[in-house]
Amino acid sequence: MDFRERLQKAANRGARQRQARESAEAAEALSEEECRRRHSQHRLELSEHIEECVRQLADNFPGFRTETIVSDQGWGAGVTRDDLHIAAGKRTNLFSRLQVVVEPYNEYHVVSIAAKGAVRNKETFTRKHYEPISDFDREQFQELIEQWVLDYAELFAAA
Repeated sequence: MDFRERLQKAANRGARQRQARESAEAAEALSEEECRRRHSQHRLELSEHIEECVRQLADNFPGFRTETIVSDQGWGAGVTRDDLHIAAGKRTNLFSRLQVVVEPYNEYHVVSIAAKGAVRNKETFTRKHYEPISDFDREQFQELIEQWVLDYAELFAAA
């Protein structure tokens, strides 16, 4: 085999490697787009469930105001409440809140929910849960959201 034939074979191998690399990059881009699509779908399902649970919490404890949360921290809902406490002639404002959000899509390809809350001026409630998008279990996430809202309701009622 002379040099010209070897040169031609090397050029052909290089072209095949480039095509394989481009195909792999295209497949990865599709899977990235698929992950984004799935995350968006799961986010919509969970944020609706969050809104429903938080609304029921506000219905059970008069004085809470509900709000929809759409921010760089995520999508979800929250409740806030300001109470006035007067003791021995002193006035104290007591602030309570709970917010539960589905966090934005990230490079780790996970669905993540977070909750934080305060009861009468004390940050007493922080929860977070995440799973890979490929392992997403809607029922498990919904049960967690419900449990977190129940936990907060118990903390608020006990205070």
